[in-house]
Amino acid sequence: MKKDASRTKEKKHKKNHVSSRMNVLFFAVFLLFSLLILRLGVLQIVNGENYVRELERTEEVLVNTSVPRGKIFDRYGNIVVDNQPVNAITYTKTQQTKQEEMLLVAKRLAELIDMSTDKVTERDKLDFWITQNEELAQAKVTEEEKVMLDDGEIDQNEYDALIRERITEEEINSITDQQLKELAIYREMQSGYNLSPQIIKNKDVTDEEFAVVSEHLNTLPGVNTTVDWNRQYPYGDVFRSALGNVRAIPEDKIEYYLSKGYTRNDRVGTSYLEMQYEDILQGQKSKIKTITDKGGNVIDSQIVHEGERGKDLVLSVDMELQKEIEKVVGDYVTQLKMGGGRPIFDRAFVVMMEPDTGEVLAMVGQQFNEDENKIEDYNIGTFTSAYEAGSSVKGATVLSGYQDGISHPYKGYVDEVIEIKGTPKKGSYYGNREAYRQMTDLEALERSSNGYMFKVAIDMAGANYVPKAPINIGQSSFMKFRNYFGQFGLGVETGIDLPGENTGFQAMNDFAPGKYLDLSIGQFDTYTAMQMVQYVSTIANNGNRVAPKVVKQIREPSENNESLGPLVQEMKPKILNKLGNTQEEIDHVKRGFHASFNGANGTGQDLKGNGYVAAGKTGTAEVVYFGPKYQEHYYGDPPHTINSTLVGYAPADKPEVAFSVMVPWVYPNDGTDRLRVDANEDLGVAILEKYFELREKRMNEGGADEDVEVETSDEAAEEGN
Repeated sequence: MKKDASRTKEKKHKKNHVSSRMNVLFFAVFLLFSLLILRLGVLQIVNGENYVRELERTEEVLVNTSVPRGKIFDRYGNIVVDNQPVNAITYTKTQQTKQEEMLLVAKRLAELIDMSTDKVTERDKLDFWITQNEELAQAKVTEEEKVMLDDGEIDQNEYDALIRERITEEEINSITDQQLKELAIYREMQSGYNLSPQIIKNKDVTDEEFAVVSEHLNTLPGVNTTVDWNRQYPYGDVFRSALGNVRAIPEDKIEYYLSKGYTRNDRVGTSYLEMQYEDILQGQKSKIKTITDKGGNVIDSQIVHEGERGKDLVLSVDMELQKEIEKVVGDYVTQLKMGGGRPIFDRAFVVMMEPDTGEVLAMVGQQFNEDENKIEDYNIGTFTSAYEAGSSVKGATVLSGYQDGISHPYKGYVDEVIEIKGTPKKGSYYGNREAYRQMTDLEALERSSNGYMFKVAIDMAGANYVPKAPINIGQSSFMKFRNYFGQFGLGVETGIDLPGENTGFQAMNDFAPGKYLDLSIGQFDTYTAMQMVQYVSTIANNGNRVAPKVVKQIREPSENNESLGPLVQEMKPKILNKLGNTQEEIDHVKRGFHASFNGANGTGQDLKGNGYVAAGKTGTAEVVYFGPKYQEHYYGDPPHTINSTLVGYAPADKPEVAFSVMVPWVYPNDGTDRLRVDANEDLGVAILEKYFELREKRMNEGGADEDVEVETSDEAAEEGN
């Protein structure tokens, strides 16, 4: 019995122990659930709204903010293009900004600032009238037309068009001047991206306007006052056209720039240097990440990348020389034009270049505006407009003959009048065009013999000349001659680092023998002043055709924002091809060029004895005028006129500057020479005088003649190792 009682007691003890453990376990579970419920309560009740907002946060596309463009310096570190800070008023809209809100802000802003209405279009006025007169606008459509809209028979655009076409002129004229200002402001507001500042006004924002808008920003949601920039030109109009313009993105290029990360309100280089180097000058925009809630309200903005102004360009151009040459050419053109008797003459061109490097020192085009009676910049004409160059090309003709194997240094030809059946007589200008004499290539270059060049060209064509008989010269001879000329840069792209280059005109439907002879003396195809300076540089530097370049260096912005920063890239000379001539042949033509300026019978003797020794070739092209006045005044009966040209280099023994002069249509070719003027030599003497005068002045000032120093950054130095 004792044994059974003991077992019963043991079982009861075990049962009580299990019950206690179960109670502890249940209590623990209860406690955990309580904590969980408490935690959920905190999450949902206390912090629920914050977590919902966090879940609904939306990161917008990065917003780019504009930065100043890079500056442009000349070869000596003088600022050519700068950035001028200006007051600006901007507007930023969000995804949820309504049209009514924008119109209200525009109305308030119009009361504070003056705003040009030049950009307001007729369509803008129609749409604005509708927003201001909704009931009257809806009354202009019939009930039937409203039903058609509801039924989908016409879309909203067609429906709106019906209203616009029924708005009367009187109703449009009811828009007041103040409302037009509101419309002009509203128009700019609409054109911007969401969350991206859109410039409303940055031109002629007065200090008073800037201050009063700043004071009222709390009543102008989205409006801000800031500092913008405009391009500034310390040298005024000097070299202005070649620098190019910075403007709003052209409509036909919007998609292109948008694909590159630009915004619609960005400004870009739209011509010449500014356009060619847009990627360099534009700079790195600030990138701001804007965070909004589900409703589009801005919660936060974070700077992702600090902006950096564009890199700077250092030009090869000497702006002091450019300024002096522009004045020389402009005064000369004005003097000739005002003297009378030259109805079609209106322009002249000069290019000066380092022959070894291709660095353009000055490129000058000056054109007389007869409507305003003043001279204007036409510098881009040095590479965009082409003319017959005349005898200046004869160095290329002689060297082409050497390459072709039909001629050699000192080879003699008889200079005589060439008379081909069916072609007018062709002879040399000197000797009353009836010269008949034996001469070598040196004398031919010195005296500018046409007959000699004709004989070279005929032999190159493999033709047999018999006076007064027909001659067999075909299209292939033209092509071969042009291929030789192309080695010098004549009739082909020069490779200049500017857009819009003109390679000249080559007739492809006239292969008459007489035209072939004209080609050999520069009186058939047309060339630019830039092609001409490349041609003479190729001879001056012993056979390397070097691409002209206007940009010498690319540099980082400096810390003080005034001087030159570290070097990023040095533009090395670019050799496009080498002449197929020996050094002996090139040196021989150089002797002929020296004789042309310095010999007893040279055609360019005005360039002799001026404190330096130059060499080169003059040109006089007899041409038929097909210029800008042709359609208006001379259609069907164009006048005959003269182009005066010149190419050369100096000093003759060690060329440091090559040059070309081109003066189209300078006097009438009427057989009287009553208005004859040696414009080529007049300008040639004047530009070399300015070049050497400025060079000496800089040397006397203690080495100020030195170009900007090549100070490399660490990265640039690494690349060079």
